[in-house]
Amino acid sequence: MTFEAALRATEIMMALALIQHSAEHLAGPRSERPLFAVRIALCALVALGLWTQWALLGLFLVGITILHRFQGPYNGGSDRMGLLILTCLLLAHFAPTPVLRETAFGYLGVQLVLSYFISGQVKIVNPEWRSGRALQDVFRFSAYPVSGEMRRLADRPRLLWTMSWAVMLFEVIFPLLLVQRELLIGGLILAVLFHLSNACFFGLNRFFWIWISAYPSILWLQARLLGAL
Repeated sequence: MTFEAALRATEIMMALALIQHSAEHLAGPRSERPLFAVRIALCALVALGLWTQWALLGLFLVGITILHRFQGPYNGGSDRMGLLILTCLLLAHFAPTPVLRETAFGYLGVQLVLSYFISGQVKIVNPEWRSGRALQDVFRFSAYPVSGEMRRLADRPRLLWTMSWAVMLFEVIFPLLLVQRELLIGGLILAVLFHLSNACFFGLNRFFWIWISAYPSILWLQARLLGAL
């Protein structure tokens, strides 16, 4: 994947993800609607490739305004990832040299790898995750599961132990997938399925769309690194 193709794919996917995030607010408090309507309009420009760098700058300013309005990233990790992607795209457009443009975009790929690795590292040193108890508590007590059927999984400790270790091992070995193209593509497919299951089971749909928006950056980064060897 070329730099320009990866950059453009990321722009389109991020724009569509942010449109989805913003559309929810059009049915919210009236005071919030103009801000998110402007965000949707700017995302549409980015998706269509019209005045892209200025639309990205506008989105960045709107993003800062949203942070101030809600006293931080109110939706947690998905909002942080969205702002990270937006910032890297903005720098990639306004950087004065090709090297700096690639560095800005490559930083997004590095952060994506770290997002999985650090998440796995945090889990694997936690005895509750190693025993499967953490997932049991999620299904038994969390407000996330969407049905009583999901909560019954808390009564299957062996299954949850297996699931816990599958998630932890996948996340901690994620950086190793960079050594081969096929491994990375397979790993990203598994990651998509992981995020999709979280969206279906727990309603974490924002994580699904915004995380996969960053995948072109890691595909480009791998090709760049392997090409330099």
